[in-house]
Amino acid sequence: MLGLRQSAAARALSFVCQENAVSVLERQVIDFLGYQWAPILTNFLHIIIVILGLFGTIQFRPRYVTGYAAWLVVWMTWNVFIICFYLEVGDLSRALIGFGLDKAEKF
Repeated sequence: MLGLRQSAAARALSFVCQENAVSVLERQVIDFLGYQWAPILTNFLHIIIVILGLFGTIQFRPRYVTGYAAWLVVWMTWNVFIICFYLEVGDLSRALIGFGLDKAEKF
């Protein structure tokens, strides 16, 4: 019975990894159309970590799964920050102008 729960959890995490990889590959194609190289490099890093997370799920390597989970928290936090920045939620625009970024120089 315990083995069934672990395999179901492994299948669920494997599905999440695969869906994450597909969405990042789509984002990578869109980023290649632009001129910014930082998003392309971070997407490439994300793809590598997703592959390691998928490998850790299939091979049941807790260190890889833990690293993937920690990276997902960082990745989601960064994406929420970027979304809030583009939508000009709160004082993000004014706070970043204080760092020398002009409003016309936004991404």
